[in-house]
Amino acid sequence: MVRWGRRVLKQIETMSTVQRAYALARSGQFRDVDVLKDRLKAEGCRAVDALLAARSIRKHLEAICAATFKPPAEAPTPAEPPTPPPPTE
Repeated sequence: MVRWGRRVLKQIETMSTVQRAYALARSGQFRDVDVLKDRLKAEGCRAVDALLAARSIRKHLEAICAATFKPPAEAPTPAEPPTPPPPTE
């Protein structure tokens, strides 16, 4: 679950759903509009599908997501320990 500070929650409450969608798209956290819409719904925004259904809004948000998305850095995988030599008899 995402934890939000009071200041952030206050800002989210005063933004319209479309404004919040553009802010999230510009954040670089979303690879596409579907993931962004899921986040808006999780934040409690209403009528997300209807408000973002207009082709012009959807295409613009898709372009912003594509231009700004930064995949999370992968955690480095630990190096495998060297394989011990086979036992000699």
